[in-house]
Amino acid sequence: MRRKTELPELLAPAGSEEALYAAVSAGADAVYLGGLHSARAHAKNFDEAALSDAVTYAHLHGVRVYIALNTLLFDRELAEFLSYADRVAASGVDAAIVADLGVMATLRRHLPALPLHASTQAFVHNTAAADFFAARGVPRVVAARELSLASITSMVEHSAAEVEVFLHGALCVSHSGQCLFSSLVGGRSGNRGECAQPCRLPYGKGYPLSLADLSLARHIPPLIDTGVASLKIEGRMKAPAYVAGVTGIYRRLLDERRAATHEEERELAALFSRSGFTDKYFTARLSEPMGGIRTAENKAESREREENFTKIPVFVTGHAIFRRDTPARLTLTLGERSVTVSGDIPAAATGAPLSREEAVRRLSRLGGTGLAVREGDLTAEVGEGLFLAASQLNALRRAAVAALTDSSRPLCGAVYTPTRVGTVALVRRTADCRKREQAEAAKESGFFDRVILSLPEAVETGYFPEGVSLPPVITDGEWPEVKRMLAAARASGATHATVAHGGQLAAVLEAGLTPLGSFRLNVTNRETLAALRELGILDVTLSPELTAARCRDLGGRVIVYGRIPLMLTERCFVRETAGCARCGSAVLTDRRGVSFPLVREWPHRMLVLNSLPTYLGDRPALLAAAGDPPECYLFTNETKKETAAVIAAARAGKPLTGAVRRLPQ
Repeated sequence: MRRKTELPELLAPAGSEEALYAAVSAGADAVYLGGLHSARAHAKNFDEAALSDAVTYAHLHGVRVYIALNTLLFDRELAEFLSYADRVAASGVDAAIVADLGVMATLRRHLPALPLHASTQAFVHNTAAADFFAARGVPRVVAARELSLASITSMVEHSAAEVEVFLHGALCVSHSGQCLFSSLVGGRSGNRGECAQPCRLPYGKGYPLSLADLSLARHIPPLIDTGVASLKIEGRMKAPAYVAGVTGIYRRLLDERRAATHEEERELAALFSRSGFTDKYFTARLSEPMGGIRTAENKAESREREENFTKIPVFVTGHAIFRRDTPARLTLTLGERSVTVSGDIPAAATGAPLSREEAVRRLSRLGGTGLAVREGDLTAEVGEGLFLAASQLNALRRAAVAALTDSSRPLCGAVYTPTRVGTVALVRRTADCRKREQAEAAKESGFFDRVILSLPEAVETGYFPEGVSLPPVITDGEWPEVKRMLAAARASGATHATVAHGGQLAAVLEAGLTPLGSFRLNVTNRETLAALRELGILDVTLSPELTAARCRDLGGRVIVYGRIPLMLTERCFVRETAGCARCGSAVLTDRRGVSFPLVREWPHRMLVLNSLPTYLGDRPALLAAAGDPPECYLFTNETKKETAAVIAAARAGKPLTGAVRRLPQ
């Protein structure tokens, strides 16, 4: 959907109150900030009192406020979350940024008046994904940072949702929402706001996963022309000086509808960079280098720019009337908004009467409110021989200020009512394979009720088991080929297809296939599971981030074996680090000597696999703790012989050779 305004919104980060003041002073049209349940859990964020003040301050300056509520939630957190979201909505925020499909459904059910935006964690990389959220009452989506100008333009032109695009700041090397590295290896979930940034660490002789920061400063005119609704600056962990500097430069570029000069680019780099900037995703130049690390010189430049930012007053005009036998009245005007409040009836003066000068002086004391009055802009009519005490004048002023600045809404009193998920009869064991030889071994074993093979591999090799799995990322330009492959799979006897996003559902149904839910759907609570089942995705593999107890409580499919993909990257690090000849055998080795296999994803994306396979086949007690769930075996880089060995061990309830990862209890 093309925006309805002349220019896109400039959206700035506000990780603290001072950063909020910096963003507003620099000309942001909107700010985004965090509270509880934010994907930047270690930012300063805003408690509820500070949030209310922040919204009031921003709205006085005509700046919209969006709050990030974009972490995955567990069942036990949903009641508290909804109560918190109710209070957030009452603060007057303009929208909540969310990622969890269950959270979206819960908010739409209980707080329908709170506008929602789909976070970058929601994994929106095509028009179908944007339309999926628009159909569920989410009018804006944040596009994946990996999209090119052509993909962004296509999404804006064809989707029913507004599109928000990242403009400047840090890049996750993995598609957002599809990174489990910090969680499964380090125990800190990026999807729950605790990312330890393993991508910034060395692997081998360098830092192949550490990307330079994004900067689209030289692409402002084409960005304006796309019709995107909002341009977003990353940086809720950044200093206020960074927020002010970056926002100010982009404000100027947008207003002047031009690209940055070399001097402005140098200024952006001096504020914060990782060995400079990159625009390779946007320009579709993926074969070119785009890595970057934070050097000592970068840090020294940023430290020199510490500044202090305070509230900027908003100037109002006013007029007061004090007449005999009539309640005192004060009118305050800010732009096109005007409020009038009434106070006490003036008494007859027994001493010195109220003067016009004293009334103006008292009523002009707006310190701490975010408002101010220039000399001569507040006037008063005072009848003769009247008196009002200082406390009465102060009360009149406070009432007018409250009426002018109040953007709060009443609490809805929302009380969480869990959705009944119910039980669904699922086949016992599914093999999810990337290679034909793995699918053949799974079929030959007779151990599985259903065998799934990667859709591109099935079409390329002409081998079609009963199910296929769609590529997790499909841009608008790639959809025609994927739909052709789906039609070929259906014609060759496939009956099921695994989807990695709700936006893939329509194509699967159109092809006449029954949808299955990938672990990439990040199902961590009953509301998400219920929402997917309502869509017809009955068989869903739960998030690998869940404990055995949470799996038991949900009742979905559990990964019993597999080197779980930790990252899904747009770039092919096999080519960059080892060369194309090593495709299928390349690894990344960390500073401890631990190796993470690299596997190609269609068409030339890449998976970073866990160094250890998850395995529960020899742990019946652990499976019992998980509710004896239907099982998923995830085969990624195994040979046919290795696949057969895993199946044999699981059939016999025996351990595998070598170390494995277990499901946390």
